[in-house]
Amino acid sequence: MNIEKQIEFDKVKDIWAGLAITDWAKEKIRESSLYFSENELRKQLRDTTDARLLIEKLGTPPLQNISEIKDVILIAEKGDCLTPYQLERIEKVLVATNRLKDYLSRGKMYHNSLAYYDENLDAISELRQEICNKIRNGAVDDYASKELEKIRKQIIKCEEQMKQKAEQILRSNKEYMADNYCTFRNGRICLPVKKDYKLKISGTIIDKSSTGSTLFIEPSSAAKHYEEMQLLKISEENEIYRILYTLSAFVLTSAPVLHANLTMIEKLDFIFSKGKLSIDMDGVEPTINTERRMKLIEARHPLMDKNVAVPLQFEVGETIRGIVITGPNTGGKTVAIKTIMLNCIMAQCGLHITCKQADICMNSSYLCDIGDGQNLSENLSTFSAHITNVLEVLREANKDSFVIMDELGSGTDPAEGMGIAIAILEELRKSGAIFLVTTHYPEVKEYAAKAENIVNARMTFDKETLHPTYQMVIGEAGESCAFYIADRLGMPNEMLKVAISAAYGEEAVKSYSFQNPESNIIKKSTDKITKAKTGKNNAEFSTKYKIGDSVMVYPEKKIGIVCAPINEKGVLRVQLPNKKIWINHKRVKLHVAATELYPEDYDFSIIFETVENRKKRHDMQRKYIDAVIESED
Repeated sequence: MNIEKQIEFDKVKDIWAGLAITDWAKEKIRESSLYFSENELRKQLRDTTDARLLIEKLGTPPLQNISEIKDVILIAEKGDCLTPYQLERIEKVLVATNRLKDYLSRGKMYHNSLAYYDENLDAISELRQEICNKIRNGAVDDYASKELEKIRKQIIKCEEQMKQKAEQILRSNKEYMADNYCTFRNGRICLPVKKDYKLKISGTIIDKSSTGSTLFIEPSSAAKHYEEMQLLKISEENEIYRILYTLSAFVLTSAPVLHANLTMIEKLDFIFSKGKLSIDMDGVEPTINTERRMKLIEARHPLMDKNVAVPLQFEVGETIRGIVITGPNTGGKTVAIKTIMLNCIMAQCGLHITCKQADICMNSSYLCDIGDGQNLSENLSTFSAHITNVLEVLREANKDSFVIMDELGSGTDPAEGMGIAIAILEELRKSGAIFLVTTHYPEVKEYAAKAENIVNARMTFDKETLHPTYQMVIGEAGESCAFYIADRLGMPNEMLKVAISAAYGEEAVKSYSFQNPESNIIKKSTDKITKAKTGKNNAEFSTKYKIGDSVMVYPEKKIGIVCAPINEKGVLRVQLPNKKIWINHKRVKLHVAATELYPEDYDFSIIFETVENRKKRHDMQRKYIDAVIESED
């Protein structure tokens, strides 16, 4: 069974994971489960409390996602050269580490044990400062080394000399130029020379315009400076690689410390995510015991609006192991048992819970049977799936288990379902588990009142407003209030008497106090169904006009001959002098019957078909031919 989904702990995890920063913490949250060591659970709860207190005192901790940095460190460990971008990522993590270290250090003034994790963080200030001095804006800085600074100044000087030479030639030879400015082509400075004057300028043709009328020539006097600049750029590249390899080696030697920092940041992210969740849900730290007792004061469902959810009071202990909850539909029974179990699971996962105060025992397993378990893929009915799940629960239940079951024994014949419900309760009682069940069976309430270690509880109901109050009262059996609600909403007394008699016998009718005077159900007027008028059937239509009848077509008063009888829609086809038409039978009148105009067995195709179609039809009756009889309008 998927207990997390049934109890909606998976939804709590989704909210919790959204508060984490690192990928590792998010994955740990998704995989988080119950703690079975009392010492470990108490430590986890203490961490959650400390995290919340630090956030409330100092604000949100300066954490960031560090998954990318692991890949960068791996590159350095392989002996490869890191890029300026990768080195900047290392620097940013070291800055974040330093900020987190300062954040935790400030927490020591509150004597917060979580603050002492700062001793496990090393910001490696030498590496951070070295990267900061040598890398800037995704590139190696000019002042990363004296040699690089010197080379780049020489490159700038060469570029200026190239430009000066080109501009001198441009000014002194304006009549040969297509434009009055220099340009760069393939990294070389060029003059835009008119094609007809290419021999007037000494240099190398580097490019030409799309029309071919302009040639871009690199002056010979500028070329020597370009060659010098290329040699300087090779030196620059070599110096850049030397600096990057030096920094990469520094990262490599610092890799163990960096890994330790990342591990600590991820761990702190997980811890602080629990503190954030506690703040968001307004949770409190529960006390933990191993003595099989539970007490929740003003508990509410973590996923419900705290301004809307009605607080719940709940307590079980050594003498009470099972509670049977009854009450009206929509009275909050299912929400109540889910609220209790969800809070207990959260507590045993090291989280704060949504209560004013709580004392919760550790459980070896959480088992439940909630909702419609219909399994269509295995062709199991709701009841079959319910029983299958219940049997699985009973097999796992023991004295350290916590079990909840909703609508015990439902989904089958009431009498048999009641018997099964009592049998399940008896088995749960024998197992020694703490259990909560909901039911509507009166016999189950009676069993709970008599059985050892089991008590009844009810969900309260306001009989004046007919609304549930969502309060659980332990020690009292509830009632469905069905007859009371039906009475208040106007069900006639006669109907109620029949219902009460059927449920509890004639004596119960005499003792029932009716809320309303005698009344009957007043029938409301509804729309009437109008039947279709009986018209002439197809048989009558088919005999009214026959093929060959001469008819008068209205309103034109034209004479035609019937070539197709009336169909089911009351339409027939009439041959007029120049065309055939479809017309409603009400617009025609018999002029002369076919029996008076034509002999018996007369071939009407002579009248209604062309010579070509008649010939094709005749041939088709004698043999196979490849032909189509065309329709005639």
